[in-house]
Amino acid sequence: MKIARIETFCTEFVGFLRVTTDTGAQGWGQVSPYNADITAQVVHRQVAPWALGRDALDIETLIDLIPEKEHKFPGSYLCRAMCGLDTALWDLRGRLEGKSVCALLGGTPRALRVYASSMKRDITPRDEAARLLRLRDAHGYDAFKFRIGAECGRDVDEWPGRTEEIIPAMRAAMGDGVALLADANSGFSPWRAIEVGHILEDHGISHYEEPCPYWLIEQSREVAEALAIDVTGGEQDCMIPTWQRIIDTRAVDVIQPDVCYLGGLTRTLRVAAMGAAAGLPCTPHSANLSMVTLFTMHLLGAIPNAGKYLEFSIEGADYYPWQDGLFRNWPYTVRDGTVTIPSEPGWGVEIEPAWLERAAYRSSALDG
Repeated sequence: MKIARIETFCTEFVGFLRVTTDTGAQGWGQVSPYNADITAQVVHRQVAPWALGRDALDIETLIDLIPEKEHKFPGSYLCRAMCGLDTALWDLRGRLEGKSVCALLGGTPRALRVYASSMKRDITPRDEAARLLRLRDAHGYDAFKFRIGAECGRDVDEWPGRTEEIIPAMRAAMGDGVALLADANSGFSPWRAIEVGHILEDHGISHYEEPCPYWLIEQSREVAEALAIDVTGGEQDCMIPTWQRIIDTRAVDVIQPDVCYLGGLTRTLRVAAMGAAAGLPCTPHSANLSMVTLFTMHLLGAIPNAGKYLEFSIEGADYYPWQDGLFRNWPYTVRDGTVTIPSEPGWGVEIEPAWLERAAYRSSALDG
């Protein structure tokens, strides 16, 4: 069964990919969100030429072949483009076998505990606590992640004193029965990260994400060694050797690969397995409600070192208007603080035809 056609349907933010074989079988995947229109060009220029005519069921070989053929272009965009092909091929296989991707991996579709993930810094601690409490009462969330510092902030807060204010404010509002996580988005130097880390520990925060610039792995390790709180990270890292270094040096306590940034499910499974061998839990990054959260759900349902939660974005159309209208069957219904992995074949979701009609279209095929 050979790959005969690769099609992309893209906007600036979201890009879906459909693969069709010479037998007519099809599968759907997604390139990484954000600049998806640029990533689609990479698909047709640097991914499709090596994939067309290849065995559609030999995903491992194909996902290793493409970076070798494009060895002069390692890095983010190639991985973002490969994710579309990889995830479409997993969907194809699931549809052919009548199994969910989770089941293909040896897992069982089930309910997953989520943490409600806030993306906002331009909000006062008081208003953030109030909106998270409303979500707790409406959907039963019992775990929340909030933002501290400033993104790549060089020790400069979003505004003076916000970090020191929001940490106790969140704990006071939520009480002791709710798990709290904090994300610094590469905001601190090691000394400041450790200082903030002690404040987090004093207020029972259990997860401290990306405290230092993610590319300075030794700084993350310094923070992890100094604190009792779980230091986490890895969402930006797309190169397997970098992941090996992160894990070998124990720069973090919890690994957080992003399926789309890393290059698809196949490569993420490898990173998760590396983490499992080192005794590290895996709580992937999945910060929007395109297909990345769906991919992560199936992954968590199957790996032995799945972390405590699924990251689940709480930002709606006011923050991410491009999320609206993507799917015919919405896969992200939250009940009692959980979402359920679809049990239908493949990813278990259908792309909305009206959305596809509006998207920019491009095709690469064996027949030209």
